[in-house]
Amino acid sequence: MNFIHAPMINFEKKTAEYLLQIKAIKLQPSNPFTWASGWKSPIYCDNRKTLSYPEIRSFICDSFAELIKDLYPQTEVIAGVATGAIAHGALVSDKLGLPFIYVRSGAKEHGLGNQIEGYFEPKQKVVVIEDLISTGGSSLNAVNALRESGCEVLGMVAIFTYEFKKATDAFASQNCRLNTLSNYSVLVETALKTGYIGQTEVDTLKSWRMDPAAWGGTL
Repeated sequence: MNFIHAPMINFEKKTAEYLLQIKAIKLQPSNPFTWASGWKSPIYCDNRKTLSYPEIRSFICDSFAELIKDLYPQTEVIAGVATGAIAHGALVSDKLGLPFIYVRSGAKEHGLGNQIEGYFEPKQKVVVIEDLISTGGSSLNAVNALRESGCEVLGMVAIFTYEFKKATDAFASQNCRLNTLSNYSVLVETALKTGYIGQTEVDTLKSWRMDPAAWGGTL
């Protein structure tokens, strides 16, 4: 199985603490959100907020850089997934002294019609940066665009994952390694320990992750 998380637990706990602290992640089991997909959800994640906090922004950048140096030392190019990971990818590429490119959800309908913006050469080794992994569809779309353009994608690193089985299966089927700074399980554990939620809410949050499409509200 190629779907794994960051090897250092301090990444996971500290990232979860930060995301809760600045309300980049909100937990509302009793008043669920509605996603664009129509799913009811007790959690909402907006990692773009991390860019507004220099300490947290730097922590994420440094953590990504350490992760990439440790797991992907042969990296030649950093690619960000538009739009949420463009800024994080640019910061990490600057930290590592590597070229940066970014991948749109689809090719532009005007100009050169590019889906990948920036300069790269075929066969270059690329690590893709993403801000959030949900079902994995849009993230793997970026991976496939890079592969079709001749790049060798070493793997993807992301700030957070909901740990959906659908995403796990999708990354495995595309033979793409995924590493994240934090994940849903650690987030729920951290929220419980800090008093953000109670045990009843933990049970609700766990039931949602097992079958988010069918989940209609609190237990």
